[in-house]
Amino acid sequence: MNGNFIKNLFVWFIIFASLMGAYQILSEGKRTSNEIQYSEFLKRVNNGEVIDVEIRGNQINGEYIGMTGETSSFKTYGPVGDDLLNKMTERKVNFTFLSTEESGFFAFLINWAPMIILILLMVFFIKQLQAGGRGAMSFGKSRAKMISKEDNKKTFDDVAGVDEAKEEVQEIVEFLRNPKKFTSLGGRIPKGILLVGSPGTGKTLLAKAIAGEAGVPFFIISGSDFVEMFVGVGASRVRDLFAQAKKNSPCIIFVDELDAVGRHRGAGLGGGHDEREQTLNQLLVEMDGFGTNHHVIVVAATNRADILDRALTRAGRFDRQIYIDLPEIEERKDIFKVHTKKIKIDKKIDLDFLAKQTPGFSGADIANICNEAALNAAKNNKKKIEREDFLEAIDRIVGGLEKKNKLVSKEERETVAYHEAGHATVSWMLEHAAPLIKVTIVPRGRSLGAAWYLPEERQLTTKEQIFDEMCVAMGGRAAEELIFKKVTTGALSDLEKITKQARAMIAFFGLNDKIGNVTYYDSSGQDSPFTKPYSEYTAKLIDEEIKKITNEAYNKAKKILTKHKKSLIKLSELLLEKEVIFKKDVENILGKRKWKEVERIRVNKIKKK
Repeated sequence: MNGNFIKNLFVWFIIFASLMGAYQILSEGKRTSNEIQYSEFLKRVNNGEVIDVEIRGNQINGEYIGMTGETSSFKTYGPVGDDLLNKMTERKVNFTFLSTEESGFFAFLINWAPMIILILLMVFFIKQLQAGGRGAMSFGKSRAKMISKEDNKKTFDDVAGVDEAKEEVQEIVEFLRNPKKFTSLGGRIPKGILLVGSPGTGKTLLAKAIAGEAGVPFFIISGSDFVEMFVGVGASRVRDLFAQAKKNSPCIIFVDELDAVGRHRGAGLGGGHDEREQTLNQLLVEMDGFGTNHHVIVVAATNRADILDRALTRAGRFDRQIYIDLPEIEERKDIFKVHTKKIKIDKKIDLDFLAKQTPGFSGADIANICNEAALNAAKNNKKKIEREDFLEAIDRIVGGLEKKNKLVSKEERETVAYHEAGHATVSWMLEHAAPLIKVTIVPRGRSLGAAWYLPEERQLTTKEQIFDEMCVAMGGRAAEELIFKKVTTGALSDLEKITKQARAMIAFFGLNDKIGNVTYYDSSGQDSPFTKPYSEYTAKLIDEEIKKITNEAYNKAKKILTKHKKSLIKLSELLLEKEVIFKKDVENILGKRKWKEVERIRVNKIKKK
């Protein structure tokens, strides 16, 4: 008997009881509408006005003839003795005795209706509490979802851009397929694998692929699903999860967002009785209790490995940490290959070109690009997805939806054009600036315009490279002051960017002569946000150096624009005319860029003979 059946039964019961009550009221309404006193009833009997009477206990219902000659109904209460009966017999009154006990189904409802309603209400609320397996009886049960090996079709072929990570987990797959191969020699496979990386890099997908390749069940749960407001519930769920895993071994337990439950102990307000810490303690005990005969491997994912408790990452628990970085150009190409198999694309589309247009994009971002391109092509009634659809999808994801009806004055539009042309001009003239792709004054999201670049994918960054990027960011405001002799609020995001870059140079990377070779960056994340790890004198010095560096970047940008003022004006006029200009248009005005793109080489493992 499910919840819907109980609800329907309750509703139909209320309807039926209402109909029966209405019927009873209607059937007796005419005879019980006028209640009179018992003395008046006796008087009417003596006068011969009463015609018909029904007697039920001490209740008397009947009809009498009024002064106008019309028949009226009445009801009264009083004793019914022999004298009354004799009088009614003498006056020729028709009287009938009715049983004082109700009979039939309606009487049953009258007697038992309150009890039935109470029982149905109790059943209804119990079903509601237990809906979805989250009732009081299952409060301490694990909420992990088990995906059987038949339902999990993911393999390593579905995961692209993480070749190194796939190599790392290959022996895990081998162990799950053939455990005796390792245990016969006394070996022990790592009990836990921690996948660390930015959001969208494919940590969950890789865990599913491990289970799919090995052909074993896959338990998936989030770290937040363990923790409740009641102390002890999370620990109970941990115990239940591992009990289920042992019954289905060999298998994989995947804990997503491990940092929700695995943060450093001792930081909570509840001390050792804190629910999160109790849950973490139980997780540590369960992981340490595994032996080689259980064949259960815990795979966890987090974006913040630096805040995890050290007991989690020690040998014997999460023995192995695999870092999954954002994909580089060749890896992005492989990801595009995976996702474009599911959509209809034009054969002319070059995946190398798309990979170059998406630096810093994660696997999830690329999947979103492919989906947005398909939607854009369908909206324009195309049979295949073309290159323009992919470019529009990239623009929409990075800059937001194009606002075609945004109201912008002529003066504002001209200011935006010079602002973006200033960015483009400065970047074209600096060696370490990112190569320009296009410039637009079409409003997108909260931005009225944008200059798009192709950032160089560096492993290391120099002071000169950061400074040139700061100069490019200040090119917009410098162009406004040079042309209009005033500045606007349009440089807010630029100012925010260069301030963060300047602070990173000085306080984090040790790239400032006055501060020296020190860093105030705490990679463990344990520094209090309310205190600074340096003195007030150092804080003042850092602020002065930030202001000095940002002013130097602004002055350099303004100097470049002053030298190339005519080209800046031409570029702005072309931008006002076309709204979107590309690298070739800039090249026609400013000439070819002096510096070439840095050649990148792939570092392969050296195999020893």
